[in-house]
Amino acid sequence: MKIAVLTDSTAYLDQAYLEKYQIKTIALNVIFKDKTYKELSELNTDDFYKRMRNETQLPTTSQPAMGEYVQLLESLKEEGYTDVIAVHLSSGISGTFQSAVTANAMVEDIQVHPFDSEISCAVQGFYAIKAAQLVQQGMTVVDNILEQLESMKQTTNAYFIVDDLNNLKKGGRLNSAQAFVGTMLQVKPLLHFVDTKIVPYDKVRTKKRAMKRIEEQLAKEVDGYKNLSIVIIEGNDKENALLWKTQIEEKFPGAHVILSYFGPVIGTHLGEGALGLGFTTTELDLSK
Repeated sequence: MKIAVLTDSTAYLDQAYLEKYQIKTIALNVIFKDKTYKELSELNTDDFYKRMRNETQLPTTSQPAMGEYVQLLESLKEEGYTDVIAVHLSSGISGTFQSAVTANAMVEDIQVHPFDSEISCAVQGFYAIKAAQLVQQGMTVVDNILEQLESMKQTTNAYFIVDDLNNLKKGGRLNSAQAFVGTMLQVKPLLHFVDTKIVPYDKVRTKKRAMKRIEEQLAKEVDGYKNLSIVIIEGNDKENALLWKTQIEEKFPGAHVILSYFGPVIGTHLGEGALGLGFTTTELDLSK
């Protein structure tokens, strides 16, 4: 048995992790009115946010084409892999997980084991890293690896701050009047995942207060745990992300804190200036 670990581009894993743990990736798409791009490889994050400032209409996003998924599985089979643990973003916001289920039936002599992370971004990547670590440690029973990933969900979570309400307005989730009033009052919606869907968690005035609110929730959820890995995620707001990272390291001195970002697919929905904080109490090696 030879096990590959696969995730999709919305995990936004640093290249160093992909190489260290031999994690495979498949890209989701961002669709503007004139062209479709594979995120990161055909449209990088900086160019995406620059373009979005001048767009009156939000792009749409889509899961990888089925043909691309099948082609990837065929190439993994040629490399000698017999099994693939496919860690994908939440099935409640994308059809990528279902694509893994469908592709599994289309390629012979390689078994895909789809795993619904029920989340996205770097926290989704935590699951892929954990799976890859277990494979590198010699674990060969896929069911045991999947059981450990499922158990991670009990103490793994993420919260997101929407800074710019324009994307919610463009996407039809707020009308113009609501967006205007919210902007005037500096209201920052807080979001999180519940049952695979992104839902509101709270509304807080100012980004600084929103960050503090998430820190308070983090302290409650990780109280009593020894292992703690935290990721600060930014949507073209590196200054606040670095500041927040420093604050988190001071308040949680035993934690391993890393930085990540919202790429084009997730950035389409959260908008520029968004911040997120994700964490797990499962033991991870996040050294590069």
